Amino acid sequence: MERRAFRVAGFLMLGLLLIVAALAVVAVGTLSEGAASGVVVVASLLAVLILTGFTVVNPNEARVIQFFGRYVGTVADAGFYWTVPLSAKRRLSRRVRNFETDRLKVSDADGNPVEIAAVVVWRVVDTFKASFGVDDHISYVAVQSEAALRHLATSYPYETHDDGRSSLREGNVVSEELTVELGERIALAGVEVLESRITHLAYAPEIAQAMLARQQASAIVGARYKIVEGAVGMVQSALERLSELDVVELDEERKAQMVANLLVVLCGDRNVQPVVNTGTLYA
Repeated sequence: MERRAFRVAGFLMLGLLLIVAALAVVAVGTLSEGAASGVVVVASLLAVLILTGFTVVNPNEARVIQFFGRYVGTVADAGFYWTVPLSAKRRLSRRVRNFETDRLKVSDADGNPVEIAAVVVWRVVDTFKASFGVDDHISYVAVQSEAALRHLATSYPYETHDDGRSSLREGNVVSEELTVELGERIALAGVEVLESRITHLAYAPEIAQAMLARQQASAIVGARYKIVEGAVGMVQSALERLSELDVVELDEERKAQMVANLLVVLCGDRNVQPVVNTGTLYA
């Protein structure tokens, strides 16, 4: 797990380095040649140790400190610091990043080939796991994002047909599930998924035309259903109002004829040509 590394203010150690250099210069001028040589050697070693401990941390970055292969800790606060000398200091970004997958061609839950792509917003939250849990945390996020997207696409149909199932076109449901699944997959790399969204969703080109015709047919059937449903209600209301107001009495045969005429008028997709009956109702 990530832990805080030993550190002190960099400018404090820089001041100490200047003092060591000044003492070495004074020793060379005042001591004998042998003593001065010893002081210079010690001062040089001390200066090297101090110089190898300096590090600069930029905002939203971290330095992972390793001392001869051993993880010492992480410096995550921005500034100029001095830490363990002779250590390796690996820079690691903690900024928010975007990753957009390629357009993947997969089969949905109904077996239809679809093209799908998504964008994932993520950031590093554990520098130890990001550095040592996987080989390359950026590549790991990319591969796992595509794997999670493929799995999600095969779990849902492209669109539903009133069977109560969720579909890939329901953006909120799909995005939430993708975020949860991807978060579980890349937690090993010390990465947090902030958000994921579907950016492209379409049938594959080889079936796109057929599916478009199917969608158009479904839309026409749905529209016709609504028209018939509304027409039946209007005919029923008309018959009830005629009966309540005692405008005219119709036997069952004439009621059926009236219903047929009204349905033709209300459900037809073309303008109706009226016919004036100059005789009686029964002629």
